[in-house]
Amino acid sequence: MADREKRQKTERKILVIDVGGTHVKVLATGERLPRKIDSGPTMTPAKMARDVKSLTKDWKYDVVSIGYPGPVVLDRPLREPYNLGGGWVGFNFAKAFGRPVKIINDAAMQALGSYRGGRMLFLGLGTGLGSAMVVDGIVQPMELAHLPYKKGKTYEDYIGLRGLTRLGKKKWRRKVADVVERLRAAMEPDYVVLGGGNVKKLKTLPKGTERGDNANAFRGGFRLWQGGFEKIAAHGKKTATATNS
Repeated sequence: MADREKRQKTERKILVIDVGGTHVKVLATGERLPRKIDSGPTMTPAKMARDVKSLTKDWKYDVVSIGYPGPVVLDRPLREPYNLGGGWVGFNFAKAFGRPVKIINDAAMQALGSYRGGRMLFLGLGTGLGSAMVVDGIVQPMELAHLPYKKGKTYEDYIGLRGLTRLGKKKWRRKVADVVERLRAAMEPDYVVLGGGNVKKLKTLPKGTERGDNANAFRGGFRLWQGGFEKIAAHGKKTATATNS
């Protein structure tokens, strides 16, 4: 019985959906190249589900992982996203896809795929600022983006896409280095992984950091269904355990 259940888990095909403020990216078990669609302020969960199903109609999958740009509790979005359309809280994703669905904060999903042991702080430089901490295999999604930083503005206002547009690359890079140093001092990680689409705009990496790979978001989504990841940590209510596989 145990061997059969293990084999079923191994053979299960997984669709991973990485929901971002500008694009929704997808990859499934056995596929080599991700696909993507545009998102933005008009992207509702119903539209996302329809578009993703259309985009992946030639792919086979049994279960779905979704990386969501906001806090998640018990596989449910806790708040509406800042950069997308409304209706995400309370939406029935399993019904929309006709498959079992696991939902995790998008930064936590990429952190899970990036983790290789010890204490890791993950910061996602994208449309907003994603953040997560992994300590000895325990994943804790975080909401550092909207903490106050300077002049009545938040960390995200300075090193998210709005900050990059307002400040220009040179000043933005200095702010990224400053924010990383502040968070390193506060969190005391062994290493910091910088992911997200805008990490490529950094000429040099801040001290104590390494460049992440956006493909790690997919790796994290696969890990959600592959064992070793028990429950999502959210506001101290659950514990998420990740393996190094």
